[in-house]
Amino acid sequence: MWLLYLKVFLVGGLICMLGQILIIKTNITSARILVLFVTIGAILEALGLYDPIVEFAGAGATVPITGFGRSLAKGAIDAVKQQGLLGVFTGGLTATAGGIAAAVIFAYIFSLLFSSKTKKY
Repeated sequence: MWLLYLKVFLVGGLICMLGQILIIKTNITSARILVLFVTIGAILEALGLYDPIVEFAGAGATVPITGFGRSLAKGAIDAVKQQGLLGVFTGGLTATAGGIAAAVIFAYIFSLLFSSKTKKY
């Protein structure tokens, strides 16, 4: 069990570390890095390369933003198999709807509990 925790921590940490390195060493904005990671996750899933990572690291590979890209691609792929071309447009959203809804609900709750402040540079 401790080995599983170690694998999850190392893979999830590696993904986050790569994002932090991109933030520190490049002029790429964090929003573009976010899109890059979602795209990488989707591409790796489409090529069949993300499943072995998930089998190895579990939540360490599914929780970071690359896992969201994987979920979008996996949902679209599965929907295309079932519905045809229409699945390209609906599959990714259907597969990730629960996570997106939870994010919106929790963001709303926390916006009621805490007051936001403008970040000063």
